[in-house]
Amino acid sequence: MIGLDTNVLVRYITQDDPDQTKIASSLIRSRTADSPGYVSLVTIGEPYWVLRRSFKTPRVGILVAFEALLHSEELVIQEGRLVEEALMRAILGDADFSDCLIECCSRATGCTAVYTFDRKAAKSAGMQLLG
Repeated sequence: MIGLDTNVLVRYITQDDPDQTKIASSLIRSRTADSPGYVSLVTIGEPYWVLRRSFKTPRVGILVAFEALLHSEELVIQEGRLVEEALMRAILGDADFSDCLIECCSRATGCTAVYTFDRKAAKSAGMQLLG
């Protein structure tokens, strides 16, 4: 197993840089179920913001790409069950994937609530609003 960084996933998803896209795509496609690429929670969380803010990628497009990554045999996603739950909550609602992931991971560790100053996260991701 090898680890993959955020920028590798971003190049793979966006296909925006010919040289780096070719390398990232080749690396990911070379992985197998016996020798997968590992994607940590941080690595799956960061691209959401990079793609939204820097690339102006529509939210739905990112969620579809993440769903494909999650179901890829070439990749192992840390806490895949929680990532899938967060992804489904984001797809079915209007919450940001990152907010859903924070809430799902917190609840899975036994937290009774997740507090935030973010009104949208409180409304759409099930967090508790402070202030």
